[in-house]
Amino acid sequence: MFGFRYVKSSPSQYLIQYRNGAIVREGSGLSFWYYAPRSTLVSVPLNAADVPFMFEEVTRDFQQVTLQGQVSFRIQHPKQLAEMQNFSLLPNGSYASEDPERLPSRVLNVVKAQFRTLLQDLDLRDVLQATERLSVAARNAVGNAPSLASLGIVVGDLGLLAVKPNPETARALEAPMREEILKQADDATYARRNAAIEQERTVKENELRSELAVEQKKRQVKETQVESERVILEKRQQIQAQEMTSKVALEQQNAELVQLQSSNQKLEADVRAYGLQAMVEAMKGLDARSLQALMMGQASPEALMAVGFQNIADNAAKIGEFNFSPDLLRQIARQKG
Repeated sequence: MFGFRYVKSSPSQYLIQYRNGAIVREGSGLSFWYYAPRSTLVSVPLNAADVPFMFEEVTRDFQQVTLQGQVSFRIQHPKQLAEMQNFSLLPNGSYASEDPERLPSRVLNVVKAQFRTLLQDLDLRDVLQATERLSVAARNAVGNAPSLASLGIVVGDLGLLAVKPNPETARALEAPMREEILKQADDATYARRNAAIEQERTVKENELRSELAVEQKKRQVKETQVESERVILEKRQQIQAQEMTSKVALEQQNAELVQLQSSNQKLEADVRAYGLQAMVEAMKGLDARSLQALMMGQASPEALMAVGFQNIADNAAKIGEFNFSPDLLRQIARQKG
């Protein structure tokens, strides 16, 4: 009302009030009333800004590469920047010029110029293999750039995220490495096969050694069994020899016994023959009746009865009738039973 306005800035904004070309107040996070027709407000952001970039450059060996990364910067001296650039505010709170929007482009132009200078001294392979060193060199160069220092801008960080050659060059660069990787893969495959063959050979050798050890053990067991059988056979032969010796000695004893028995039997037969001969000599002059009478004294009842029946039979013509009583037959039968 009546040209008076109220303004309030955040802690990340540096606010400057000019009146008639002189600074009335300045600072961050200010809030105050001012008379708009006679005042000019300048707002400089103090917060850090992250700006991504991606541009193409040419190396020393005339190879095109694409650089991709991010740069972080902030305004360290806002009054210095306000003197060099137009950061004044309109009554509606927007900037009166495009300088605030162009500030990131100015920083990127400095970054691009520094990378171009660095790449002129490096070949493509050096660029691809030294990304970190290239980032550090670019960060130092951009931080010391006079154009940024004059604006009061400080570069906080600069990171090179990727360096990519064109597809044809990339394929050409990848070919030797691809072949080397394939060769290493083939070598690894061959080494693995050789290791497998070596392991298999070791396993076979261990199996053969195990079989050889088993066969040796079997041979030792067989030899032990044969030796045991030989010892047993010798023992059996010794036992058989001892049995044979015992049998021979027994047969010899039997032969001596038989011979002795034969001699005794012969002697007994001679004695009996001598007795019979003496008896025969004594009975040569006796008739049959006398002999029979001599024998009666030693004969059994049956023999006596038989002699009696024989005498009856011899004198049957002289006997008219002969009767057998039942008692006699029972007596004879009882004698036989």
